[in-house]
Amino acid sequence: MKTGVSSLRVLFMALALGLGAASAGVELPGAGDRPALLLPEETRKAPVVPSFTPDYDLTLETLGARYPFYLRGVDGSDSVNFNLRSNEIAVAGMLDLYYSYSPSLLTDLSHINVLLNDEVVATLPVPREDAGKSLRRKIELPAHILTEFNRLRLQLIGHYTLECEDPLHSSLWASISNQSRLLLDVRKLPLPNDLAILPEPFFDFRDARRVVLPFVLENARDAAVLESAGVVASWFGALAAWRGAEFPATPGGQYPGEGNGVVFIKGTSGSHGLTQISGPTLAIVENPNDPSGKLLVVAGRNDEELKRAAVALTTGGTSFSGASAIVTQIDTLEPRKPYDAPNWVRTDRPVKFGELIPEDALDVVGHNSAPARLPLRLPPDLFGWRAKPVSIDLHYRYTPQAGQANSSLLVGTRDQFLKSFTLHSLDQLPDKTWLQKNLPERDLLPVRAHMEVPLSRLMTAPELEFKFMYEYIKEGECRDAILNNVRGRIDPDSTIDLSGFPQFMPMPNLSAFGEHGFPFTRMADLSETAVVFSNKPSYAELTTYLTLMGRFGESTGYPGVNVSVGFGETGLQRADKDLVVISAGDQSWISSWTEKVPALLSGQQKRFAVSDLLYENQPWVTPDPRQSQRPARNALSYTSAGDNVLFAGFESPITPERSVVLISSNSEAGQAQAVKALLRDEGYEAGLRGSLAVAIDRQITPLLAEYSYSVGRLGPWRWLEWQVAQYWPGLPAPGRLIKWAAVLLALLLAYGILRVVRARRRR
Repeated sequence: MKTGVSSLRVLFMALALGLGAASAGVELPGAGDRPALLLPEETRKAPVVPSFTPDYDLTLETLGARYPFYLRGVDGSDSVNFNLRSNEIAVAGMLDLYYSYSPSLLTDLSHINVLLNDEVVATLPVPREDAGKSLRRKIELPAHILTEFNRLRLQLIGHYTLECEDPLHSSLWASISNQSRLLLDVRKLPLPNDLAILPEPFFDFRDARRVVLPFVLENARDAAVLESAGVVASWFGALAAWRGAEFPATPGGQYPGEGNGVVFIKGTSGSHGLTQISGPTLAIVENPNDPSGKLLVVAGRNDEELKRAAVALTTGGTSFSGASAIVTQIDTLEPRKPYDAPNWVRTDRPVKFGELIPEDALDVVGHNSAPARLPLRLPPDLFGWRAKPVSIDLHYRYTPQAGQANSSLLVGTRDQFLKSFTLHSLDQLPDKTWLQKNLPERDLLPVRAHMEVPLSRLMTAPELEFKFMYEYIKEGECRDAILNNVRGRIDPDSTIDLSGFPQFMPMPNLSAFGEHGFPFTRMADLSETAVVFSNKPSYAELTTYLTLMGRFGESTGYPGVNVSVGFGETGLQRADKDLVVISAGDQSWISSWTEKVPALLSGQQKRFAVSDLLYENQPWVTPDPRQSQRPARNALSYTSAGDNVLFAGFESPITPERSVVLISSNSEAGQAQAVKALLRDEGYEAGLRGSLAVAIDRQITPLLAEYSYSVGRLGPWRWLEWQVAQYWPGLPAPGRLIKWAAVLLALLLAYGILRVVRARRRR
């Protein structure tokens, strides 16, 4: 089927290119033509911009450029990759470029090249009168060069003198803003109604944009429908990963106006006409409102069949074929164990780097290469207070340079330095005989090192960066040349060891909830999670629920196949579950929990407890969570028609040590802000924090940070140490404490023996 889609791309390429070029006002070059490198003077002053409405509008930052490109030297370059969906071809493209360059560049010899898939599509001159300014240039990207997988590269060809020059002189630079935008106009190719292409077109890994996939739900108060929708939403959330996923909920029959969607049907197909239902059914049909869109139908005649279809889709979605399929049998899934989420780093043994990232992502090339990055998703309740550091057994290889060189391997966490290792040159190696015998010609020198990292550093910046810093060796005047013949590699056999850390967290903790979905994601299948709505939930509340399920899936990498849904006061009585309560408007059905909830929104009536956390601009991250507590100092009540949403965490009034997170708004419109806060949209990047937070008008304000209970367990000694530390702030370090305890125990033992000896003498 993938071959069929590729064939369709070829068949429609000529027609789509012609139509797209006509609509965009672009003249396609002939077979022997080459794109002009330099535009006329009048064109440079007012660049010709293709007139099209872009289907893609992405910044270079969105495409992976964390920082602006800083191009240095006589030949410096940097690049980003971008892709098109499998059912799309580009008919027009444009790069809206923001850049600046050095005043020292020689105008006649220097320029900036824009390359698309290694073909030059534009050459930008560097006139001296514009040097040092922030410039903007709109560059057409020829459609015939754009393919399914693309690479955009910016290259500086720089010279500062007509005499002998230093190829890495500090005056040779150009800066490219990572807010430069890539605009693409695409045409869609028809796709077959075939389950074999799943998860496409509903999710395409080539697409770097957020997944926005409407869910059509017939009944807003049907637990089976909502549970099935939650399972599918968590699956798509796991697939979307860093892109994020949003699932607008709509009533039955209201199919998306354009694009794709997912439809959940329980009962017969009489009023729907999408597909015949004779059992747990999965089908792909055309969107009645958009010929190029598809609908994924998940259906069943009753609760059991509908949930079976959803579970079959999420656990075996790539094994189906045909326009529709009826699931005849699915075995009961093996229960998940705590903390066994596929995305989370294991804590029961050392974990190899190769288990966490593709092997080729650990290789770097050249003097000024980007660091090799190892992303880490740690269980959020690893307890690092007064704990040993994390042990890392590091294996790396590098190119030993000739002569004397001052090169290093720098290890850090998201731009925060941790440790450096010297990369010895050939002359600095202590044993050259071993090198000659064991190192093949032009091979990399293997090194093994051990390092330790405080757990708190990895919890706040869960990524390791390895930067190979090679010194550029000067050869002398008129002899210097840049040879990027150095390599670096972090071996996938390197390990990180998180075993031995207890899993314990004072609660509530909205930061752990917002970042990882904890404690609900402790079980990857959400078997200990229930989501509770009012007796008449709105579709705005269901949108919040589905988006939250997508966030849970993104955290664990596994669909929440065992999530439960309840309604009203009856749903609040689940003693064996951690609860997410989503409510908009009337809050009377949770009035029995008023004493537990530190805030309440009901219509225009609003009540909040506030603390000193309101005045702190930066969160204080400390290994001892008790030091970051900010208890309530006063309460505030007022009446207002404004829309906002609160996130409140507290211990379940039904079962001790069970958690509740309340997502409450005074209106349905307030739930839209809850979705933005969960997805960290613009203005909400700070994320949730503390035990009570309010989201309003593109801002999240934490109000309280109070710990009233805990989840997890400490060993007897650590528990005693944790309790004593509440009353003895200067408690000695564990090693010293053990020594003093041993001395005290020895004294008590000696005293006991002395008492026994004296008693025997008296007898």
